[in-house]
Amino acid sequence: MSHPVFVLASASPTRKKILENAGFTPIVRVSYFDEDAIQVSDPTALVLTLAQCKAKAILPDLSQELGKQNTLVMGCDSIMYLNGMIYGKPDTKEIAIATWQKMRGNYCELYTGHCLIDIQNQRTVMRHGVTKVYFAEATDAEIESYVDSGEPLCCAGCFTLEKLGGLLIDKIEGCHTNVLGLSLPILRQMLAELGYSIQFSANGTTIK
Repeated sequence: MSHPVFVLASASPTRKKILENAGFTPIVRVSYFDEDAIQVSDPTALVLTLAQCKAKAILPDLSQELGKQNTLVMGCDSIMYLNGMIYGKPDTKEIAIATWQKMRGNYCELYTGHCLIDIQNQRTVMRHGVTKVYFAEATDAEIESYVDSGEPLCCAGCFTLEKLGGLLIDKIEGCHTNVLGLSLPILRQMLAELGYSIQFSANGTTIK
């Protein structure tokens, strides 16, 4: 089996960085899928549906670009589930502040859906991960300052783990890369289910 081309269907620089830090060299193709087109109230169903839609959205262009090369396409989507409600990226600073006022001293479940499509073999595997995130008792001033930084407006659930927002997180339970938007343990399991393995070297990680 030839080494497959690995394509990430996401505009997220964090997801790309996760893969690069793990030794992969993904090709990035943004799906531009309209997430608002999917209205699902169950968090698991929502992230899995969105992940699959994002991966599928780039397939027509890939068939022209890569031809018959063995290609794997990964789509992902993340949401925060807090007090029985689903939160994605906040539309405004006011929404981000109001959300953080609910988050402080509380915990959420961060859901990330993963869809891996093996184009050549016409197989698809989907998995989701859930990580509990516990938030600090942030003050009003800290919340407003954090939101003014602009960082929460770009993130599902109004926070990051690896940047400024990490100062407002007390602990997590579960996979930390799942919180960042792509779970490496889940990726490894999905590759194995599709019949692939990974090989490490000084030059990076190879899928074979």
